[in-house]
Amino acid sequence: MNLIEVTSPAAAAIPVRAFADHLRLGSGFTDDGSQDALLEGYLRAAISAIEGRIGKVLLAREFSWELTRWFAPDRQGLPVAPVSEITQMTMITASGGESRVDAGAYHLRADMFRPELVAGTLPVIPWNGTVRIGFVAGFGPDWADVPADLAQAVFLLAASNYEARAEGHGAKGTMPFGVLSLIERYKTVRLLGDIL
Repeated sequence: MNLIEVTSPAAAAIPVRAFADHLRLGSGFTDDGSQDALLEGYLRAAISAIEGRIGKVLLAREFSWELTRWFAPDRQGLPVAPVSEITQMTMITASGGESRVDAGAYHLRADMFRPELVAGTLPVIPWNGTVRIGFVAGFGPDWADVPADLAQAVFLLAASNYEARAEGHGAKGTMPFGVLSLIERYKTVRLLGDIL
């Protein structure tokens, strides 16, 4: 299984100005934007860390996922959520030949925790081959689409990392308790290994 992020969140979707306000940067001074690249980096890192912890994609983007077998003949759980669209399914033979599967042969069962690709019977994956599934995942393309508690968790984590950026400061490898409490309800518990 190989999950690839095909597109990244647009720079315009990253709430740099709101984060600067959250940090109270530049209060009483003219804002020259000199910290913007640094703040964007901390925000992107916090978004990535939280997405990895909860298995949810905050800002919508395209993904490509390859796997060698289905979980069940009629359904396959997807590795992240929420998924808004399956863009393509391609069968890849052992020799590298590719063939697109008709979009009418499958559909998306959207779910906040366990989105699935479903069909009466999913197409047979070629022997020693793979299937590549393209899909769009995320709450939406704009920061306003992200649930308020997850947006706040991103700001708290980015602020914690920003304030502990000097060497030797901050707890290494841990998330602040406030961040963990905000993201807890979004975690997906996988008991049956439904994505293989």
